[in-house]
Amino acid sequence: MTKAIFAILGGFCVYVMATLSYAGIALLMGIESACIPLPSELIMPYAGALSDPAVNAALSEQFHVLLAPFNLWLAAIAGAIGCNLGSELAYWVGAKGGRPAIEKYGRLLLISKRELALADRWFERRGEVTILVARLLPVVRTFIAFPAGVARMNRARFHVFTFVGSLPWCYGLALVGQQLGIRLLDEHSPLKHWMHRLDAAIGAIIVVAAGYFVWSRVQVYRQYKAEAVVLKAD
Repeated sequence: MTKAIFAILGGFCVYVMATLSYAGIALLMGIESACIPLPSELIMPYAGALSDPAVNAALSEQFHVLLAPFNLWLAAIAGAIGCNLGSELAYWVGAKGGRPAIEKYGRLLLISKRELALADRWFERRGEVTILVARLLPVVRTFIAFPAGVARMNRARFHVFTFVGSLPWCYGLALVGQQLGIRLLDEHSPLKHWMHRLDAAIGAIIVVAAGYFVWSRVQVYRQYKAEAVVLKAD
């Protein structure tokens, strides 16, 4: 069950990386940083797993693709560059359209106002250094470019902070994926033994997490729809 779920979740990422190599990592991370729900916690571990020749061969056979093994640091750099590319779009939306454009963009991508407000508060309280810190944190890192654009933060500093903050995040996730892949490939690994024993529990957690994500996005959609009905009635 767990293998099937991970195959579905990771298949798209692996196919993109197989087709575009390092540019595929940058593209996928750019999608994530543009606030499209494709989590880096899925992208970079697969990129890291593909850096080990044996794991690469196993994944290539599983997904019927052919891909030369990645260099771990180059994969992390490609991921950080992708963060810059995707964040530029979010920054531009905030800089050009301000808060109304952000809310419109968020509505299209089913980003709640609470999530946008969270990014706003982080930026207002901690200033530009928030860009650096937020890139090391889940959730906030995805939306922090919006308030930076509204505040017209110096673009060069924005991209430097984004890259410097994103690089350790991408490398750390890639390293975890590499080591996890190596251990799961080892038939005698204690980790693999426990993964098999906990297969049903892990699968249930993944299903619940995926279900919660879908439910939360449905709630965001309903919230925006209710607000649109009220505005139309007025």
